[in-house]
Amino acid sequence: MKRGICFVLLGLVVVLVGWALAPSPIDPVAWTPPSEAAMDGPWQPNNALKRAELLAKGDVKGPEAVAVDAAGNVYAGMENGWIVRLAGAGTQPPGAGAEAVVERWVNTGGRPLGMDFDQKGNLIVADAWKGLISIAPDKTLKTLATEAEGVPFGFTDDLDIASDGTIYFSDASSRFNQPDFKLDLLENRPHGRLLKYEPATGEVVVLMPALHFANGVAVDPQERFVLVNETWRYRVLRHWLAGERAGTTDVFADNLPGFPDNISRDQQGRYWLALPTLRNATVDRAHPHPWLKELMAKLPEAIQPQAQEYGLIAVLGPEGEILASFHDTEGKHLQEITSVEPVEDFLYLGSLHNDRIGRLALSELELPTSD
Repeated sequence: MKRGICFVLLGLVVVLVGWALAPSPIDPVAWTPPSEAAMDGPWQPNNALKRAELLAKGDVKGPEAVAVDAAGNVYAGMENGWIVRLAGAGTQPPGAGAEAVVERWVNTGGRPLGMDFDQKGNLIVADAWKGLISIAPDKTLKTLATEAEGVPFGFTDDLDIASDGTIYFSDASSRFNQPDFKLDLLENRPHGRLLKYEPATGEVVVLMPALHFANGVAVDPQERFVLVNETWRYRVLRHWLAGERAGTTDVFADNLPGFPDNISRDQQGRYWLALPTLRNATVDRAHPHPWLKELMAKLPEAIQPQAQEYGLIAVLGPEGEILASFHDTEGKHLQEITSVEPVEDFLYLGSLHNDRIGRLALSELELPTSD
């Protein structure tokens, strides 16, 4: 009996030593995160998101971003590559959109993420695997770009379109693809980029290299600057396009309580920010220690640090001030919100892994005005 126990213990030691000595999939660097900001003031928890109606519940999977066309049809990209359409869902009064029928519209063959309609009615999509693509109203699919400066896109993520048709978009990571985003987080190297696509020439320009997971993108209503979320740094950056500061970058919103994902502007000049989960204390504690992150990256996915089930969005003023935040503290009704799309009187809420699209009437929210 004792011999058997000894053999088992010896086997465990061999396995642990082998695991510790095995190569890690990441080459991490140390970083000391800022102290976590308190959840008070405009970040005070509430359950306002529980008032949202749920579109297509159980009929979609991973509607990461949402777009609404001029006719009020709602579009969202799925995990399996399909972009689905909810015909007329955007024209329904509050409480009536849940009955919209989900129809398969186009399959990109990849993983559609951020999307928006251009002035010609084409749906422009940032596809994590396929790059920047355009889908015409007749469903014809065209690839616009797959690389910049000789570096292929590894994780095309989000976009926004200027009035002249210029497409500003992000490549979250040129090293890690979409399923491996946690490895990018742990490695903590700046593999992300903010880019722009010139439709007249097909040229792709790198506006900002070396970002720590370049994510959501939003253009200022006056097109003076473009915002990009630097997810692993818990902040929103502002890159100036015009004026004396053209070509420079500053911080628009900093030390956020969660990981910022997509960002969108509304007609009032406000910015709506999706934060799919709160900051993770285990990850923050590990960041200053590359050796620890090497070990964490080798753990099975199931025992790596997990996202907290939580629903959170925030609205920012024109200078990055936090005006208000809206929560689902249990994450039962809406969780892991990755996009907020304001369209007329509603917010449409997407999620990377959830099985529903949220639609929340602005009249349900207490919205302070910015100075």
